[in-house]
Amino acid sequence: MNTSPRVLVIDDEAQIRRFLDIGLRAEGYRVLLAATAAEGLAQAATGNPDLVILDLGLPDRDGHEVLAELRQWSRVPVLMLSVRDAETEKVRALDAGANDYVTKPFGIQELMARLRALLRQRPAGEPAAPPRWDDGRLSVDLGRREVRLDGAELALTRKEYAVLAMLLRHAGRVVTQPQLLREIWGPSHVADSQYLRIVVGKLRQKLGDDPAQPRWLKTEPGVGYRFLVE
Repeated sequence: MNTSPRVLVIDDEAQIRRFLDIGLRAEGYRVLLAATAAEGLAQAATGNPDLVILDLGLPDRDGHEVLAELRQWSRVPVLMLSVRDAETEKVRALDAGANDYVTKPFGIQELMARLRALLRQRPAGEPAAPPRWDDGRLSVDLGRREVRLDGAELALTRKEYAVLAMLLRHAGRVVTQPQLLREIWGPSHVADSQYLRIVVGKLRQKLGDDPAQPRWLKTEPGVGYRFLVE
């Protein structure tokens, strides 16, 4: 069984994908390739990569949006790759959850060194986020960003989906209010618990989940929330 790290490359430039594919395989990595945001998110959900190289300039969605959606359900290390070298772009990506940022053109040896550093930093034994949850009533497909209740698709806002996805990713465990606020609203909003209460309330309404007798979303008073599993 091949246990070499698997790297997902999401870049619309065929030459970059081919260059990275050759370089990564020469270093012993297994490689997944995607040319669009949609393809990349699907590969991230089903291919269980150990690291993602993500280009900002994708044809169907901006790389910042892809990173934000990926971070709703996965903590896989992400190295952003872009011709955009402005400090504001780098800060925005790092604040949103990117682990590193490299500008094009780049040297392959430096890139490999950065990948090795990111892989060393990854927490040992970190579970991969489940690409799908289905208990017979509630179905959540994290790769497709699709939520269904009793077979009918639910229209969730971005924040509602992000809260549900994060709780599901830690199913059975308590996720604190500061954790949710930091990950979904950003570091400057860790004290804005009212935002979170409003979103959780609306999410419960759409799920038909009674807070007094919850089936999925349980409040842990003074601490946070927990996604219930049988």
